[in-house]
Amino acid sequence: MAVQFLKQGDTALVVQFGDVIDRALSDRVLNLSRRIRALGVLGITDLVPTFRSLLVNYDPLVVGGDELRGQLESLLESADSQSLEARQWTIPVCYEGEYGPDVDDVAQASGLSSAQVVQQHADTLFHVYMLGFVPGYPYMGDLPSSLVLPRRSNPRTRVPPGSVAIASVMTAIYPLESPGGWHLIGSTPIRLFNVDAAQPALLSPGDKVRFKPVGQAEYLKIRTAVEANDYELGCEKVAS
Repeated sequence: MAVQFLKQGDTALVVQFGDVIDRALSDRVLNLSRRIRALGVLGITDLVPTFRSLLVNYDPLVVGGDELRGQLESLLESADSQSLEARQWTIPVCYEGEYGPDVDDVAQASGLSSAQVVQQHADTLFHVYMLGFVPGYPYMGDLPSSLVLPRRSNPRTRVPPGSVAIASVMTAIYPLESPGGWHLIGSTPIRLFNVDAAQPALLSPGDKVRFKPVGQAEYLKIRTAVEANDYELGCEKVAS
């Protein structure tokens, strides 16, 4: 599919790379976002990466839509194949008891044991495609095929913050209490969104995430440390 430029009013332009959820498309979206930020393209006020496109917000008093499109086309034509640098996070998750209320149901639906559901989820290195739904909510892929399930037929009206969930080919963490129709298989004591932080959302598109299973006692210990601002989450820089 050829790259499309879609006008969104007179202050935004969507650069659309495709129509599927795909790691290669995500890499193209993130690479363009990275190059725009690195070059400091005049007039751009914000960039929002999604699964298949990049929303480019701009100030029409500084740069016109047609002029901006020309600049973006030039960036795409001269795109390099340099690997992106990503942050890789190790996030503790308790999959036990009340913290993973849907683990047994997921196991039954997938033909696995509950332990296998946990192991396969924890063994996967996830890619953050985008943030959405509520502030800081990371859409992460890609689940092993054995864990791919449709959303719940009876969505919950209240999902606790920190809930780790799966649906379709994605996994996610609910940063805030909200309704939700995904399968809840665990919970993390880590804060995903902090409005008082310089960067409120912990995760960003392009990040990598691996989940580390912990027991209930360790979960509560970490939660206490997080609440006291005395916990440092593991993160390292890796090639994307």
